[in-house]
Amino acid sequence: MTPTPTATLVARDWAEIQERMLVPLYEAVYDRLEVGPGDRLLGLDCGAGLALLLASGRGALATGVETDPARRTLARERLLEVLAAPPAPAVPYDVLLAFSPAPGALAAALPALRPGGAVVLADWGPAERCTVPSVLGGGPAARDLDAMAAAAGLAPDGSGRVFCPFGYADVDSAVRGLLSTGLYECSDPVQVEKELAEALHPYERADGAVWLPNIFRYVIARTA
Repeated sequence: MTPTPTATLVARDWAEIQERMLVPLYEAVYDRLEVGPGDRLLGLDCGAGLALLLASGRGALATGVETDPARRTLARERLLEVLAAPPAPAVPYDVLLAFSPAPGALAAALPALRPGGAVVLADWGPAERCTVPSVLGGGPAARDLDAMAAAAGLAPDGSGRVFCPFGYADVDSAVRGLLSTGLYECSDPVQVEKELAEALHPYERADGAVWLPNIFRYVIARTA
């Protein structure tokens, strides 16, 4: 499937503006798991692949799964191995990143993980410490990661919280970045952009920059 021009623009906004906001989360998880040479990592819904690049920089062999053709194309431009569906590898993976898995995606990917392999789930932290959901008109509620892991038959192996502020050069960049997440209803793009820009003004600094503090929570679980 060839991405539409609009989808490509949105994907580029994700890759160029938004994706880096999650670097503290990626790095915290990799530090916790001591990801390094010899590790095999599979990233679900990997977007344009920044998390994979960071893992590769630590010496890990990283593969991604991304259903969106435009984001998958950008990841491949970064010379990453990104597939449209979970693979059936000859050698199982050690780590599965499933930060925001689509329904059914986690179950479909678990067979690719070795026994005792780590599964990492992540989502928004406490509502009172996350700015973005309120800017998005309430936004999606944080999922119960512990219940999600238990439902998948995984054993708990720790959790943590990471400060992930979303910082933008100006309101326009913030609007583009936030819209690229797919979290905002966009039936009327012009009206949505106007409403989002207005919602961001309380977070605009004197120099025009926008600062949105957030806490993310992650859970590590293990396969049997």
